[in-house]
Amino acid sequence: MSLIPLFKSRQARFEKLIRPRLRRLYRQAYRLTGDRDDAEDLVQDLLVSLYSKQIHLEKIDDLQSWLLKALYNRFIDNLRKRGRGALGHVHDDSDEMLPSLADNNTPSPDMLSHQHLELGRVQKILENLPDHHRTLIMLHDVEGFTLNELEPVLDVPLGTLKSRLHRARHALRHALATEPFTPEQRVNE
Repeated sequence: MSLIPLFKSRQARFEKLIRPRLRRLYRQAYRLTGDRDDAEDLVQDLLVSLYSKQIHLEKIDDLQSWLLKALYNRFIDNLRKRGRGALGHVHDDSDEMLPSLADNNTPSPDMLSHQHLELGRVQKILENLPDHHRTLIMLHDVEGFTLNELEPVLDVPLGTLKSRLHRARHALRHALATEPFTPEQRVNE
């Protein structure tokens, strides 16, 4: 009996299980690493380690949250191995910023430029937040996870997540209010 059909069947089941969740995994990996290559490596590393555990994956009720927790844990493990700090970035795909020419609601070039500068400003401020604040803001406010969904992902009690989110948002608002200009916008004397 040949093992090739069995292998292809297993591969197809794994792909069917992971493919709908792959884009979100990559986006989160990119936000955690801040680098496309590192994000791809992180996701690939996670998927390679999960391939042999496919039977267990099929039994998980909320696979998306479980995968995000596994990705986050893998990221933290990699940081510990390397001994360096994390950089979280706001996803900035320039292709997504290009407007459709047929759209009548297309923002003007000035508006797009302002949005791009503002995004860079927010990104710099997020980079300076503590890791646990930045991660929480990215997962909750950007990705749209509820705090109840994040409780098992981050392995932090709900009350702690609520207070961290409040403090993280306060720190972000304070930084935005005290630093109204990006370094490019400042006039140097």
